Amino acid sequence: MELQPLHRWDLTPKQAVALQRELRERLVPHPPPGLKVERVAGADISMSRGDVRAYGGIVVLDVATLAPVDRASSAVRLTFPYVPGLLSFRELPVLSEAWTRLDVRPDVLVFDGQGTAHPRRFGLACHGGLLFGVPSIGCAKSLLVGRHGPLGEERGSVADILHDGEVVGRAVRTRSNVLPVYVSPGHLMDLPTAVDLVLRMTSRYREPETTRHAHRLVNEVRRAAQGA
Repeated sequence: MELQPLHRWDLTPKQAVALQRELRERLVPHPPPGLKVERVAGADISMSRGDVRAYGGIVVLDVATLAPVDRASSAVRLTFPYVPGLLSFRELPVLSEAWTRLDVRPDVLVFDGQGTAHPRRFGLACHGGLLFGVPSIGCAKSLLVGRHGPLGEERGSVADILHDGEVVGRAVRTRSNVLPVYVSPGHLMDLPTAVDLVLRMTSRYREPETTRHAHRLVNEVRRAAQGA
């Protein structure tokens, strides 16, 4: 699929922070009217400690069956340093290469990271949603900012994540008696829809199937490249 550049990538961390604040104003905090979700994709990257290359992958799943209908991967040299809160500038050049190789466009894209649950309300899912022009969700395994109150032990229990007096996401129990995941909207998305879709895409495991398939793909690609 074609990809229109959103900005240049050769930025300093200070410039990246300023750009996050600028791009945040372009986020649309609700789904497109009449959004029909038939295909949801997961995006992830993998790298080894000290490696100069990262491996990205996107897997598109059919919502009704949770079966993969398309997938694409990439291997890209890293150019941006590891800076907490600026991971999108490190990871999106890798995922962009995979995006251009997809044949099937997803209706929604789930990132293994944060959306608005971010110090500047512009995490990986927000940035990626804007870049790819697709409704997006952040589904992370840990909190970056904020706290939440107690939530029930049964599947579907939720608790709002609060940061500086604002609801920035929700802790979501995707399986009974299992640690929650942390869901926040990206672009063209609201929080209730994001939570609903993550639960719909989750079956027997803590993480949604979108994340699991993408994680498996990038690790396969990384091991194959390193083995060669």
